[in-house]
Amino acid sequence: MIQKVEISRPVSAAHTIRPRPFKEQFLSAVLTLFVLTLALLFSHVARASAHEISDFTGHYSGSAEVKQSDGTRDLRDLSVVISERTNGFEVQWSTVTEKEDGRRKEKSYTVEFIRSDRRGIFSAAMHRNVFGHEVQQDPMKGQPYVWARLTGDTLTVFSMFIHQNGDYEMQQYDRSLTEEGLTLVFQTHRNGQPVRQIEAELLRQ
Repeated sequence: MIQKVEISRPVSAAHTIRPRPFKEQFLSAVLTLFVLTLALLFSHVARASAHEISDFTGHYSGSAEVKQSDGTRDLRDLSVVISERTNGFEVQWSTVTEKEDGRRKEKSYTVEFIRSDRRGIFSAAMHRNVFGHEVQQDPMKGQPYVWARLTGDTLTVFSMFIHQNGDYEMQQYDRSLTEEGLTLVFQTHRNGQPVRQIEAELLRQ
């Protein structure tokens, strides 16, 4: 019986598996570390921006100087109280205007917002219907249509009016979280055109 014997030949240097050069390994490690760092960073930012209504609750106050159309300037004392409710939250805000001639004018508002079926959107419970349900007001009757939106670190309240002549007016209150309290940016638009903008820093009391 003839037995075959296979003779192993030494593998030539050209066919040996060579380790990757150090430079290539280093670049690969750096790229992997960079990708992991970006993933952790974006994850942290996403968590930090996912605020809840409870982050906004509290009493805040500040002031702003407002320039009128006639060139005069009024000083306004601003305050807002945000509190949680069973199915949403309530916002109470007031504005005290001090005229140059010493007169004072105060306006106060209170609106309760309830959660809607859309995440981060709240409807205003302005009054109750005949069934006792909290419903929105009717802008066609000259009443403001109000809603709120929570996106990231900003809680926004929108208010829309329809005037007697059919013009519409939009008021927008952006309240953004800061280390000391809130940054308020108030804007008014009429028929899409900017009318007024007020900015103020409100400190947590």
